[in-house]
Amino acid sequence: MLSKERDLSSQFYGYPQPRQAPETPPYVVPSGSNPVLRGLPLAIVGTIASKLNLIGSLLWSNTGFGTLHEIKELDDYEPIYDPTVIKLSGNEDVNSENDRRAGESRNDDQEISNGHYSAAYYTSAYRASRLTPTKVATSLLDHISANKHHNVAFLQIRRDKVLDAAAASTERYQSGKPLSPLDGVPVAVKDEADLNGYEKTLGSTVDFTRKDGATTWCVKKWEEAGAVIVGKLNMHEIGLDTTNNNPYRGTPLNPHNPNYYTGGSSGGSAYAVAAGLIPITLGADGGGSIRIPAAYCGLYGLKPTHGRVSIRPTPNLASTNGVMGPLTSNMADLELAYRILATPDPSNPTSSLFAPPSPSTSPSPSPPSSSFPQPTTTTTTTTTNGNKKKSIIGIHSPYFTAASPPVLTACQSALSHYRSLGHPVVEIPLPHLHSSQLAHALTILSEISARIAFTNPSILPHLTPANKLLVSVGRQTPAADFLAAQKLRALLMRHLA
Repeated sequence: MLSKERDLSSQFYGYPQPRQAPETPPYVVPSGSNPVLRGLPLAIVGTIASKLNLIGSLLWSNTGFGTLHEIKELDDYEPIYDPTVIKLSGNEDVNSENDRRAGESRNDDQEISNGHYSAAYYTSAYRASRLTPTKVATSLLDHISANKHHNVAFLQIRRDKVLDAAAASTERYQSGKPLSPLDGVPVAVKDEADLNGYEKTLGSTVDFTRKDGATTWCVKKWEEAGAVIVGKLNMHEIGLDTTNNNPYRGTPLNPHNPNYYTGGSSGGSAYAVAAGLIPITLGADGGGSIRIPAAYCGLYGLKPTHGRVSIRPTPNLASTNGVMGPLTSNMADLELAYRILATPDPSNPTSSLFAPPSPSTSPSPSPPSSSFPQPTTTTTTTTTNGNKKKSIIGIHSPYFTAASPPVLTACQSALSHYRSLGHPVVEIPLPHLHSSQLAHALTILSEISARIAFTNPSILPHLTPANKLLVSVGRQTPAADFLAAQKLRALLMRHLA
């Protein structure tokens, strides 16, 4: 056991020391203890809570946050504030022929199902001179401005900047020198990111625009790859819920069914892809804000490894939970978008420790740069004898089966499919599951509240009633309870290690 632990610590930075946690009673779906508020009562209570700590303190206690420090075994754990675990580059083998194999090429000219065009479709059309980035950008801008539902998904579009970027890309294709497989592809970014020349409001009525005009590192990587950034996308105000119901800036409706939400907080990012406007968007996720809207809108969404994607110099709203990542309509675009976003940032002490994303090893009709993956092929992980490596899928049945029947049926169908492909499904015990949910909620709520309410208290009166209430609750967290939540994080990380 000790030799195995030493081996893991030499392969990974930040790998927690394995320790099995004690068994706990089976998970039971908790019942809410706080009242459900909406409409005028919510507006009244939210305003009072923002001015009177007693309301926030009462709601904080009713939620059960104060029970975390009652978990006795936490006394034996040191808190973990930063959950980053990094596979060290010396052991990465990112370009190994045995570990990366070219898959089947897909047809560049093929339209993705439900009217979605892939990044490869655009770049193929550009190379063949059937389209130009300028024609695509102009048509797209006109289409968005003429449609009130599309308009709501975007908080700001700078037509001049979009057309300038498209014109530069068009010139590169005409001279046969595109920068990457993302060159000329229309993309858009969540309002949580900084983008030079654009305002930043975090989906609120408050101005959070940087004075120095800096662009978030990962967004800059897309720009350097030639992507045409169409604009900034709607989000749930300050990222503090999962519906993207935004009374102040507009609520994008689910393109598949306007009676439903897109999910949030990256709701604008999901809408833009699901509506078939653009193939790739940037979201941010601390508690499901990429994964939930991706699920609601039938997309692919990735919450990357913590610390993998640099967002410097953008402040992280929830520094121990939040990351930025892509949403797309297909897996090839997800990989392409992620690999460019995940370019290590030498000025970021965490991102710089990660190995560079490995380029595709397969031949491609688009050879701009070996540092970029090729979107016209897929890759699969293989063993040294060339056989496909089987992924192990872990589930925790008490939590898994607590889902509503339609969701459970869909998930069980997916598991059956993966079993049929030879991927083993194993049971994983998760101790203190409900307490872990409380610990996560306490942590992310406290971090966002501290960022918003303590950095600039004058912001609070300008938020929606729901967020006045949530921020007022989050700022009640005592240091001892925040510490207990990070000890529980340590317990879980060591248990899963």
